[in-house]
Amino acid sequence: MSDERSATRRRHVLGTIGGGLGLALLGSSGVSGAATDRVVDAAADDRRYRLPDLPYEYGALEPHIDERIMELHHGEHHQAYVDGANEALEEFDTRRATDDFAEIRAPKREFSFNYSGHVNHTIFWENLGPDGGGTPEGEFATAIDERFGSFETFQLEFSATADQVEGDGWAMLFYEPLADTLVIGQLEDQHELAHQAAVPILTLDVWEHAYYLQYENDREAYVEAWWNVVDWADVARRYDFVTDHLAGIEPAGERLDDHALEPEPDRQAHESAEKRKSDGPP
Repeated sequence: MSDERSATRRRHVLGTIGGGLGLALLGSSGVSGAATDRVVDAAADDRRYRLPDLPYEYGALEPHIDERIMELHHGEHHQAYVDGANEALEEFDTRRATDDFAEIRAPKREFSFNYSGHVNHTIFWENLGPDGGGTPEGEFATAIDERFGSFETFQLEFSATADQVEGDGWAMLFYEPLADTLVIGQLEDQHELAHQAAVPILTLDVWEHAYYLQYENDREAYVEAWWNVVDWADVARRYDFVTDHLAGIEPAGERLDDHALEPEPDRQAHESAEKRKSDGPP
């Protein structure tokens, strides 16, 4: 497959699949071409991960998030997660070449931690913008009101969730497809307290490296300032995408009813007629 065809195929897959990087990172079939390119960069063609470009300059989120914080956070911390995930993949290849899996636990844990950090941050950057703040609109705004009672109540719960993350971690708004609903949750570190099957559409990093240079140990002030740079258009696109593709998914074993295994009447009649033809006259 040519490089051009491969890149086109990757863009198509990342824009349409119902999980993994395509859904969590892109999160919208209507996202801009530049954003799609950033996702392709995050999931590199050589089966290794890359640091995606930011959709704005490092200083674009000031005064709410300092330029130097953004430089370090993106260029150093996020890069470290990318490097750690790639190193784990290389370790897997080495072990598979020799069938040596005696100490596989450590690289598996390293991959889970660093890959999750890469995904979390890639969504985080896209959720922010210099023209952010305000309130969401459209179907996503309606969903917020229906699930939480009001946007103000949603804000209070999300902020409290972020403030009360134990140690380092994240607050996230997930779309949970089994119940077709929105859920606010916490992650500790980059991957603990995972919400299986739920898709993050809004992420807030409350590791100290995300705010300490500017807010010191006042996480609450950082969380309050963060609301001013949330790009609700990006979050709404993610919501629209996941609800279009995942709403009503049921766990394996609950998808089939008693009639699901029976042939459709027209098909059954057709199959019976074909069988009589093949058997010949009685």
